[in-house]
Amino acid sequence: MRLNPFNTGNINVRSSGGGAGAAGGLGCGTIILAALGYFIFGIDPFQTAATVESVQQGRQQAGPANTDEAAVCNSSEYAREACNGLQSLNQTWAATFQQQGFGDRFQQPTLDLFGGGGVRTACGAADSSMGPFYCPGDQTIYIDTTFYDQLARMSGNSGDFARYYVLAHEYGHHIQQITGIANQIRSVQQQNPRAANQLQVRMELQADCYAGVWAGKNRNLIDPGDIEEGMQAAAAIGDDVLTRGRVSPENFTHGTSAQRSQALQLGLQGDDRACDAITNIG
Repeated sequence: MRLNPFNTGNINVRSSGGGAGAAGGLGCGTIILAALGYFIFGIDPFQTAATVESVQQGRQQAGPANTDEAAVCNSSEYAREACNGLQSLNQTWAATFQQQGFGDRFQQPTLDLFGGGGVRTACGAADSSMGPFYCPGDQTIYIDTTFYDQLARMSGNSGDFARYYVLAHEYGHHIQQITGIANQIRSVQQQNPRAANQLQVRMELQADCYAGVWAGKNRNLIDPGDIEEGMQAAAAIGDDVLTRGRVSPENFTHGTSAQRSQALQLGLQGDDRACDAITNIG
């Protein structure tokens, strides 16, 4: 995907827990657990902060965050790519809010690129076992860039669009937060715990749809094969594929491969309002 180089004046970026460019320090098994922990079991920082805090004991703790945005963004190829993607997402969603008459409601999220160590968030302490996640408490997307290597093995491709899809998905959770959808869903989950997983699936599928919306609004920047990369990534991280039948559908948290691919495809039409039906809770 041909995105413009980032301008640090357009993005909020920092690095915690070992540096954005760190590679290594995690074995393949650990990275697989990171993928399973987030994409299968739906580890959610605002719901499981106490549990994450307990497993943090004895592990590397996060040091002071590096807030030198230029240094963070230039620390690795993945970091530069993420910063380019964040700038494009900011521009696309700011324009979308403005066009729909809600420009004053848009807020940029922060991107924290941490590598290998622990990280403290407004949702509690976390580490690589969380996988990529969004914390509504500090409106920050947290990504350990070493996850991208595992994603390439899982999806069978190493193209940049698969990584942009992950970032755009987490950005979708930020959109849900600032529009109030996330709070509505959490309220219903508390009122009806038996439906919590089904509602979580809707949240995740809508985030997939929002990722597609961003791509759909930037089709002129998409290279041949990009869409296929995104579809392969979505299919590779469906609950049914990753669990291989070990988790029943009623316990899914992110949706099947087919559902995730369909949600991404729906968003690619470029209309975010088409994604509203996914989380329509009446």
